[in-house]
Amino acid sequence: MQRQHPQSCSRGCLLSVPHTGQFCARVLRRQLLLAVRRPIEIGNPLLFFAIVIVLFPLGLGPSPERLVSFAPGVLWITALLSNLLTSDAVFRSDFDDGSLEQLILAPQPLFFSALAYILAHWLTTGLLLAAVSPVFALMLNLPVSALGALFVSLLLGTAVLSLLGGIGAALTVGLKRGGILISLLILPLYMPVLIFGTAAVQAAMTGAPSGPYLAILGAMLSLAIALAPLAIATGLKVSIDA
Repeated sequence: MQRQHPQSCSRGCLLSVPHTGQFCARVLRRQLLLAVRRPIEIGNPLLFFAIVIVLFPLGLGPSPERLVSFAPGVLWITALLSNLLTSDAVFRSDFDDGSLEQLILAPQPLFFSALAYILAHWLTTGLLLAAVSPVFALMLNLPVSALGALFVSLLLGTAVLSLLGGIGAALTVGLKRGGILISLLILPLYMPVLIFGTAAVQAAMTGAPSGPYLAILGAMLSLAIALAPLAIATGLKVSIDA
């Protein structure tokens, strides 16, 4: 019996190791639970978004024609900056408590684990920003016909922003003051998303089809899903080893 015991223990240990899908689901659930327990991290980007949108008419004046001409750019720039505010914290807490190193040493592919982190970040920032954007868009006199394009463009665009922000977060997670460096690294990558996201809303405002711009955002998202987790995984390994 003593000779068979190590084998049974070995089998039990192998059976207890979750497969990649289960592991990523647990990582996603953990990140969402941590976000719910720290509501200030969810509320900060939403509060920043609301403050900028509310203050913007005070600077330009209450003229509806003037507000609507700037509305697509204002909404998208504010959403971009709100997303950028939280990018530095994607891996920061796990790096500080050492769990990020354990994640890298786990047998599951780091590609999918990084994707779970980014999905949790998008659910707690980008999705919420897209959900509340129509309300603030009406404050800027954006036509109702353009609200759908605004919502879809933000859904797609903020997902790309989260993936790109994850690259910057992975590369700077070992630095004490990585927030400014993240901005320098990934803001140039944000520009195409901003351009096509704003163009989609402007096209809907003028009655032109916004589908081509949304298709480009979808293509960017597909490319980012395929490549960004690889860059994030590499950046995390470099940051941990440094």
